[in-house]
Amino acid sequence: MAGGKCLALIAHDQKKDDMAEFARRNRETFANWKIVATGTTGGRVLEAAPDLDVTRLKSGPLGGDQQIGALIATGEVDALIFFVDPLTPMPHDVDVKALMRLAIVYDIPMALNEATADKLIATLHA
Repeated sequence: MAGGKCLALIAHDQKKDDMAEFARRNRETFANWKIVATGTTGGRVLEAAPDLDVTRLKSGPLGGDQQIGALIATGEVDALIFFVDPLTPMPHDVDVKALMRLAIVYDIPMALNEATADKLIATLHA
């Protein structure tokens, strides 16, 4: 992923509509970024904002969270927005925790809800 800044987008199932709307609302800002996203989330983002440069990885439970974690570890992701649904049990919860741990270890900005994502985008856009 040479050149430009890279933003990772992930959303749990109950938050995918919110992520798609968030991407649509911020498409002007996101137009300047390379976006990587887990499979279904990336598809929903592309439906909402087809002009964005989105690379879809595997679905989260099938390894997409780990793929994004690897991109964080190699310095290819500059920020992570992960709309987490804290009320629904996730069978791949250990993958989610590992991804968050990598974002913390590599000190990249990470937003886990829409309010924080709005603040993060405002600082990235400034």
